[in-house]
Amino acid sequence: MLSAFKRLLKLPSASELFTFYAKFFLAPAVIVFLHLFMDLLLKTIQQYVPVSSNDEGIIRALFREQKLKKGEHLLAAGQICKNIFFIEKGLVRYYATFEGEERTSYFNKEGEFVCDYSSFLPQQPSQTNIQALEDSTIYTISKTNMELFYEQVKHGERFGRLAIGEVFVSAINQIRSFYIDSPEVRYQTFLDKFPDIGQRIQQYHIASYVGIKPQSLSRIRKRLAGKH
Repeated sequence: MLSAFKRLLKLPSASELFTFYAKFFLAPAVIVFLHLFMDLLLKTIQQYVPVSSNDEGIIRALFREQKLKKGEHLLAAGQICKNIFFIEKGLVRYYATFEGEERTSYFNKEGEFVCDYSSFLPQQPSQTNIQALEDSTIYTISKTNMELFYEQVKHGERFGRLAIGEVFVSAINQIRSFYIDSPEVRYQTFLDKFPDIGQRIQQYHIASYVGIKPQSLSRIRKRLAGKH
C-alpha cells in the first residue's frame, strides 16, 4: 500500500516532461504555424481557381519549405529548372550575363510564383539566373509533384493554364516594350508594375531592368520628380 502511494507521488523526469510538452503543446503549435504561413500560397492559388479542404491537404503535402540567404540562387544558368517556387517572404531577380554584364529581366516578390518556364517545361538547361535579393522563405514544388498537383487537385490543370498564360502575356509585353517604349516609359512601367518594392531593389538592378545605365536612370528620376 505504501509503495503504491509513493509511485503516485513520484514526479516525472525532465525527459518525460519534455515528451509531454512536445506531444501536446509544441507539435500542434508547429502545425498551426506552418499552416498560417502556407495560407498565403493557398490564397494566391484561390485567386485563379477554387480550392476545397481536400485540395488544401494535397497542396500542403506537395510543397516544401526552403530558406535562402541574400545573394543565394534558386537557379543558375546552365542548370535545368526542376522546380516551381512560391515566395512566402522575400524578393528575387532574374538575370542573364551577356558579354560579362549582368542584365536583369524581371523581379518577383511575396505572393508570386517563380520559375524559368523555358527551362522547366522542356527540362533543358536554363540561360537565366534567379537570385535572392533578400533573405527569403520559399515554398518549392518539383516537376513530379506538379504533375500530381494537376492530377489530384480538382482544378489543378486549369490553374496551370491560367498561370502560364499570365506569364506568357507578361513576357510578350516586356519584349514589346523594349522595342517601342523609351527608357523613361519603361521606368514608369516598372514603378506601376512594382510599386511596393522600388525601395528594396538596388538602383543598378532597376537600371539594368529598364535597359539603361545607372547614371541615365538618375537623370530620368530627376525629370520625373520635377514633373511632380
